[in-house]
Amino acid sequence: MAEPTLSAERADLLETLQLHRFFLRNTTRDLTDEQIALRSTVSELCLGGLIKHVAGIERSWVDFIQVGPTAFPGITDTAAMEQHAKRFQVSPGETLASVLATYDEAAKQTDDLIRTLPDLDLSQPLPEAPWFAPGARWSARRVLLHLIAETAQHAGHADIVREAIDGAKSMG
Repeated sequence: MAEPTLSAERADLLETLQLHRFFLRNTTRDLTDEQIALRSTVSELCLGGLIKHVAGIERSWVDFIQVGPTAFPGITDTAAMEQHAKRFQVSPGETLASVLATYDEAAKQTDDLIRTLPDLDLSQPLPEAPWFAPGARWSARRVLLHLIAETAQHAGHADIVREAIDGAKSMG
């Protein structure tokens, strides 16, 4: 059975998100498992951790579109913040292949939602947190735009981290 034709908006969302995912993934080309865990700048960022973070963010926001603020349980408590920080680290036993596979799974889930969600205007209330306006709601469209921005921002971070490892650039 042929895949249904996507609206121009959904096709644009998919294409843009996939492009920025490529830029992020491309920063790991030809690296070893050890290199993806290197902190090559003064920050805590490493390439594997950035990809893990973006995968986790995609999963959380896709869950938010589907179930609302319960997708972010205890978002401001200490344990949740510690768990969030661990997403930026490569844990023992994690490899480049495993990190990318996890990212691919999250990306597939997001892409499937973009293709099948009945209405991009579907909105949910944001969880209560100091970084969200009280009573704010985001539509699925707004969440997807946020994912594109987040992925692009972290692809830029990854490019800097990669360049500091071995001089390779993802773009330019």
